[in-house]
Amino acid sequence: MRELMNLNIDGLIRMALQEDITSEDITTNSVMPEYRLGEVDLICKQDGVLAGLPVFERVFELLDGNTRFEMSVKDGDEVKNGQLLGKVRGDIRVLLEGERTALNYLQRMSGIATYTHSIAVLFEGSRTRLLDTRKTTPNMRVFEKYAVKVGGGCNHRFNLSDGILLKDNHIGAAGSVKEAVRMAKEYAPFVRKIEVEVENLDMVKEAVEAGADIIMLDNMDHDTMREAIRLIDGRAQTECSGNVTRENVEALIDLGVDFISSGALTHSAPIMDLSLKNLHAVE
Repeated sequence: MRELMNLNIDGLIRMALQEDITSEDITTNSVMPEYRLGEVDLICKQDGVLAGLPVFERVFELLDGNTRFEMSVKDGDEVKNGQLLGKVRGDIRVLLEGERTALNYLQRMSGIATYTHSIAVLFEGSRTRLLDTRKTTPNMRVFEKYAVKVGGGCNHRFNLSDGILLKDNHIGAAGSVKEAVRMAKEYAPFVRKIEVEVENLDMVKEAVEAGADIIMLDNMDHDTMREAIRLIDGRAQTECSGNVTRENVEALIDLGVDFISSGALTHSAPIMDLSLKNLHAVE
């Protein structure tokens, strides 16, 4: 996942910088018209799990390749309120221009990693794996899914080209679960697994009989999911989904499904409060 992110981030970061600096940073250029070497502290302002340091650093590197970093932490580390995480040294103009964009990435990604970790610890000792979804911020998916992994979760399919998931509208378009699975098997390469989203026990039976590889139990009550798992009887992998949050996930783990997916990992995680402080010139 780290390698995938590295292949894709530069263009996305450039777009973020272009959004913030259309021609110049008027404020910085008014108070710092010439080059001057400076240093600033990266400080944590709440407990959490850090994610996105390579992205944070890359923002400054794209503005000036001479920017240097002295970090005492790495992605995945649990950090504490008030902790000095490291220092950034370079052209003061670059430190000021890149500050907000760099922190936006680091705060967002660390928030997702922190929230994911708070849920992932509940899965310890179980056979069930915690998954994210495609409910991500546009143009932020590679960053957000990386942060889920850092926080201890797993990634569902990355995009629409990555796997087959027959949801209610796909089934409606095909006419039935059976027909949707048949058409998917006929069209897709044999190496692709076919997942079907089901909403009731009749659909569960149809998905099993059609030969689905994974059956997603969507927005079912606890007793119905337990009966669905009994009906599937190991003939397909199982996933449960539907408004899964930190507050209700623990009640689902005892079902023994293979996967539990939660859009909240990416769409509802608050940012982690981080700050660049104490900027000063150095000789």
